[in-house]
Amino acid sequence: MSSRIEQLIGEIEDYIDSCKYQPLSNTKILVNKEEMEELLVELRLRVPEEIKKYQKIISQQEAILQDAKVQADGMLKDAKAQTEEMISDNEVMQQAYLRANELVQQAQAQADLIVNNAVADANNIRSNAIKYTDEMLASLETIVSHSMGEAQSRFNALLSSLQNSCDIITSNRRELSKSFVQQGENTAEGAAQEPVQ
Repeated sequence: MSSRIEQLIGEIEDYIDSCKYQPLSNTKILVNKEEMEELLVELRLRVPEEIKKYQKIISQQEAILQDAKVQADGMLKDAKAQTEEMISDNEVMQQAYLRANELVQQAQAQADLIVNNAVADANNIRSNAIKYTDEMLASLETIVSHSMGEAQSRFNALLSSLQNSCDIITSNRRELSKSFVQQGENTAEGAAQEPVQ
């Protein structure tokens, strides 16, 4: 069963695939800002929940490991208690000693097996949790980088458009300024040519 974060990443990928390309471009697309921001906000809210879930799994593995150690210690304690009881009987001291060693070795071997299995399980789950979280963050990084690139492209286009408008305005003002100068010169020439009465 996939997590909500995986579903969100799939939804974002599907949404990007469904977006139309910008005119005269095969790589840039038109994105609905509000819809993309809604998906990213939910994804941002879900990431801490997933991380907490795997932290809980890791803590559970530590509890399992601790429980295994407690069981191993208990088995060793029982083996030692049996050894002391058997050694207390002088008639079967040698037999008790040999049997006690066997019990201790068996208990140690079983305890080692429990601990090793618990450590292997904890390491495996921890490794999978880290790998899964890294994959989610890598997908999120790709999506955010793509969104930043699109925003930068739109900003550059807007800046270029504003610069063109500014250039046109400056040119128009220069033309108006020339018209005022010419009109003033024509008025001065007319006044100079008018006969004095």
